[in-house]
Amino acid sequence: MTSYASSPSTRRRFLRQFGTASALFILPGAFAQQLTSSRALPRGERVFYASHSLMWYVPQPLAVLVAAAGIHGHEIAGIQAIGASRTLQHWEKPEPNQAQQAMRTGKVDVFVMSPIQFPDEGVENFVKLGLEHNPNMHFIVQLSWGGGDTDNQDFPKGAWDNVDRNKTPEQLQKLYERNIQAGQAQADDINKKYGKGKRILALVPTAQALVVLRSKIFKKEMPGLNNQGELFVDPAHPSAPLEALNTYLHFAVLYGQSPVGLPMTEKLKAANRPAWDDKFVRTLQEIAWQTAANYSYSGITTAGMR
Repeated sequence: MTSYASSPSTRRRFLRQFGTASALFILPGAFAQQLTSSRALPRGERVFYASHSLMWYVPQPLAVLVAAAGIHGHEIAGIQAIGASRTLQHWEKPEPNQAQQAMRTGKVDVFVMSPIQFPDEGVENFVKLGLEHNPNMHFIVQLSWGGGDTDNQDFPKGAWDNVDRNKTPEQLQKLYERNIQAGQAQADDINKKYGKGKRILALVPTAQALVVLRSKIFKKEMPGLNNQGELFVDPAHPSAPLEALNTYLHFAVLYGQSPVGLPMTEKLKAANRPAWDDKFVRTLQEIAWQTAANYSYSGITTAGMR
C-alpha cells in the first residue's frame, strides 16, 4: 500500500485543500445561493451506487431531494451493497455482479463509490469499464469518516469498544487527514489518465463536513446536538443527522446545486425530536453546501460539475 507521509509541506498543502473548520465557511449564504440560483436546472442523471453501510442509505432520500428541487429524469440505475466493503470487492463480486452488468449496458451516467482505504484498485477498474461503454460517464467517490474514530487508512484498527467522541476541533482536523490525502491522490491520477483535460471523477467531502459539524458541537454552536456521540448509533454508523448531512452533500456534488431549502429527510422527521426543526436542518444543509462548494475536488464550479 502506498504511504502518504504527513510532512510539514504536505500538511500545508492538505490544509489548503481541506481548509480549517472556519475556512470551510468562506462562502456566505447569499453568495452560495447565487452560485446555483443563476443556473438552469441540470438534467437528471442515471446513477448507480456501489457502496458500504456508510453510504448505502443515500440513494432513496437523495432521489426525494432531487424531485423536490425540480430536477427531472433522475434515476437510481442500481445499488450494489456490501458491508464494510472496499470498491475492489464490488469489482470482484461473483456473478451476478450488478455493478458491472449495469455499466455494460451503457445506461449509467454517474457511478458512485465508497472505498475505505486509498488507493483502491476497484475505483480505476470501474472507471475504465464505464468509459468503454459510455464515454461521457462521470464518477463520484465518497471520502468516508473512519469507524472507531480512526483514519480509514488504518481500517479496521480503531477504538471500537470504547470510542472517545469528545474531540477538540484541532484533534478533528487531523482525524481523517491521511485518508483524505490518499483519496485526492487517486482522484488526481485517474483524472489525469482518463479525463482528457476534464474532471471525470469528483470526491464527496463527507469526512470534512463531519469535522465541521463535530467542531460546531464541541463549541456549543449546534442546538439540537449536545455531544458528538449523538451523530452515531454505534462505533461507526451514522444517526439521522449525519445521514442527512451526507445525503445533502451527495446532492450538492452530483448536481452542483445547493441543498439549502430542500426538505428534511424522512429519517429526521421520524426521529420526532423537537430540536431537529427546520432551522436545524438548514444548518446541516449549509454545512453540506459550503463544505462541498469550497472543496476543489468536489467539481463544483459556477458552471456546475461538468
